[in-house]
Amino acid sequence: MRKLVYIVFMLCVSMMTFTGCKNEKPVQNVDSIDTDSSLVVDTTDSDTMAEIITETPMPKAADQLFDDFFFNFIASPKVQKARIKWPLPVYTYVDKQEHITSLKKNQWKMDRFFRKQGYYTLIFDNEKQMDAPKSTKLDTVVVEKIRLREGAVEQYWFDHQDGKWKMNKIRNISFEDSKNASFLNFLQKFFSADGAGMIKDPLPYHGADPNGEETNIISTTIPASDWSTYLPAVPGDVIYNIIYGQKYGEGNFKILDFKGLSNGLETQLIFKRHKGNWKLVKINAY
Repeated sequence: MRKLVYIVFMLCVSMMTFTGCKNEKPVQNVDSIDTDSSLVVDTTDSDTMAEIITETPMPKAADQLFDDFFFNFIASPKVQKARIKWPLPVYTYVDKQEHITSLKKNQWKMDRFFRKQGYYTLIFDNEKQMDAPKSTKLDTVVVEKIRLREGAVEQYWFDHQDGKWKMNKIRNISFEDSKNASFLNFLQKFFSADGAGMIKDPLPYHGADPNGEETNIISTTIPASDWSTYLPAVPGDVIYNIIYGQKYGEGNFKILDFKGLSNGLETQLIFKRHKGNWKLVKINAY
């Protein structure tokens, strides 16, 4: 996979990592604690890059769009600690019982989430929900770290108050407690089996011509065995999801969206469920 370079524009221009920005919320002044994060970095974790991340101020506009804020959050240890409400409550659900603990600031370890892997994933019930990340009117966003082998989900809850995004709690739940329970259980099997027996063959494909110019968009079919060649990487244990307020239901249609962090590449895996069984039925690649 090509080398990734992260760029965030300083004023209400979307960074390549995520989507665009609108001036629907007033820009807030940034205090001294917040002006100490990232912004032009390579995926290599060299000391030089780490220093740049720490010393470059976070743009004031970053708090307008959650994705812009979160990119800063996962790139800078200082921003991460400054944008968590301490002590941070941790809710763990075991056998439907809630157990509450808390983390102090000195107990927190920097979490870079999906930054190192160079891409992230999103789950949608329909194409309309794919506009959710562009909203600047959100008050709550949940970042999910989905552990496929364990059948567990770590939910990081963020709220937007006084013009700033901050993490306010963590919830640890099982797949069964997730709104995407059946789909997550399916993905667990799908990726561990490399999709064997769970892919339409031949598989409909829409996107850049794999055998020609990248700017040439085609609609065709490909062998089911070629499905993974259009992904930045086949997930192993962990995938991510970000809930921008979209409501999930137990429907028969899901989109698993792979987004490259800097190259602008996007691959959508379209799944449908028939008689209780999920299957990959189409790939869109841009």
